[in-house]
Amino acid sequence: MKNDGVSLFRANSHQGQRIGLGFLLDELYKDGYIDQNAVENCRRSALIKQRTPMHPMTLIGSLKLKSQRSPESVISVEDIAAWLALKVGLPYQHIDPLKLEVHAITGLKLPLAYIERFNIMPVKVTGDKVIIATAEPFVDEWVKELSQVLRKKIERVIASPVDIKRYRQEFFALAASVKGATDNGGLSSSSRISDFEQLVTLGRAGKLDASDQHIVHIVDWLLQYAFDQRASDIHLEPRRESGNVRFRIDGMLHHIYQVPLNVMTAVISRIKVLGRMDVAEKRRPQDGRLKTVTPHGEEVELRLSTMPTTFGEKLVMRIFDPETLKKSLQELGFSDDELNIWRGMVERPHGIILVTGPTGSGKTTTLYSTLKHLARPELNVCTVEDPIEIVDPKINQMQVQPSIGVTFSSGVRTLLRQDPDIIMVGEIRDLETAEIAIQASLTGHLVLSTLHTNDSASAVTRLLDLGVSDFLIQATLLGVTAQRLVRTLCPFCKRAGAIDEHAWHLLTTPWDIKPPEVVFQAVGCPECRRTGYLGRSALFEIMLVTPELSELIVSSVNLEAIRRQSVKEGMRPLRLSGANAVVAGLTTPEEVFKVAPPPRNLGSWSKK
Repeated sequence: MKNDGVSLFRANSHQGQRIGLGFLLDELYKDGYIDQNAVENCRRSALIKQRTPMHPMTLIGSLKLKSQRSPESVISVEDIAAWLALKVGLPYQHIDPLKLEVHAITGLKLPLAYIERFNIMPVKVTGDKVIIATAEPFVDEWVKELSQVLRKKIERVIASPVDIKRYRQEFFALAASVKGATDNGGLSSSSRISDFEQLVTLGRAGKLDASDQHIVHIVDWLLQYAFDQRASDIHLEPRRESGNVRFRIDGMLHHIYQVPLNVMTAVISRIKVLGRMDVAEKRRPQDGRLKTVTPHGEEVELRLSTMPTTFGEKLVMRIFDPETLKKSLQELGFSDDELNIWRGMVERPHGIILVTGPTGSGKTTTLYSTLKHLARPELNVCTVEDPIEIVDPKINQMQVQPSIGVTFSSGVRTLLRQDPDIIMVGEIRDLETAEIAIQASLTGHLVLSTLHTNDSASAVTRLLDLGVSDFLIQATLLGVTAQRLVRTLCPFCKRAGAIDEHAWHLLTTPWDIKPPEVVFQAVGCPECRRTGYLGRSALFEIMLVTPELSELIVSSVNLEAIRRQSVKEGMRPLRLSGANAVVAGLTTPEEVFKVAPPPRNLGSWSKK
């Protein structure tokens, strides 16, 4: 919200006063942001909600009033805070929890009751200065007092009262639990659980107390915070003197928090207990799984993996979005042509279909969405996985357990005796699994699996390298899909602009595609944490094995010949899929360059 031509308030006339609803409404009305009807509506709502008092900015923002200056938008709490900051002549700051140095902020050791009393929160600490966010610009009696206590200069900024209240409670209460856990020496015996099937119920209300439940509460906060921030992975990493907590969000790792090493060890131990892993074993890697229930009642699956490192045991938790199973094929990111090709492959009665790509490229989402599309009451759909990543009641799922002899190959053998129609093999890793999967497809079953290759054509050479005969690949392989995930432009702030011709040339060589007149560029706003990107989308490269292409699959295979023939028959390479996503306004060339390597032998790739 802009404040065109509005003079600043006179501080003396409001000194020491808290912001009132009438005050805000009058000023918003004078500045032309709301009309008289909105003023009266706010006053009536305030009377209704007076039993649950809230900050006036929060109340006005909760009503989602339409701005008279921009009728297509509503007035949010962030808008009001930014407008108020300009009115009073103070900087405005959006509080991004991922950019807060929480360890430094909570290290000030300010009593939670004190900062709650004045509705403030430290947001940055430098050598001689502390930046403190407030929602009460005229209440400044605390400034001199804190400056003397901290022996630092105090700089005030205006922020949303919603963010101040939320993150103040989260981080300072968390700091209290970390301190309590440190003082207690980590995880006490009463904090351990004996029921391995117990769910971790998230979002407990109230402040964290100094009891033997500190570690339980830290784990509770960690998981809930990861879900709130849309994290796909949680990394708990021990270092020489402390432990780091990092989240992967939209493919990028962010530093979140730093805890004492003994607290990190205790947190990892509790998570291992919940994941039915051997708590005493710290010398070898382990895998496990964990199910949690959010305050909204959603069940979330997490895959756990530990690894011994120089300074202790490292834990990574992969979070599987509960919405994944609800995604249809149309929502995966296929173009219309790609969707028709993919459906044509997966609806065949028998054969092998492979999905390739590196770890974290969305292969699991593609396979599960495909199984959901195929699963019908008249079909028996079975999987063998390591581990079972998302539980679906419509599918019969088996977990690989090498310690007791249940491998991918033995699992597929078992599934063949279970009268299956469709089999999904988590990954083809060796010749034995590949041969059994091929035998399954030869006996009338549709088999889906994954391989780790750079592109679609390389899947053929990978199967040959494993030792599969070329004539068996010819007889069974229906098609291969390679995929990558790219960050998508934030819909709230992306801006149309001219294409960088050099970037477009690199992206579309050797196809010589005319650049579009307008593309969208990353800008950055509070919704996307100033990155310009929000969420990820998939790029696909689908190679359909036609009779002509099948003839090229021989023991002395020419990989470039397979690529050329695939493009000739309509395959769109990853780079070209990325170019289409740029034209559609989904992403930028820079993002495509990160995940889609340039095609080799560029001169041979043209359809001409």
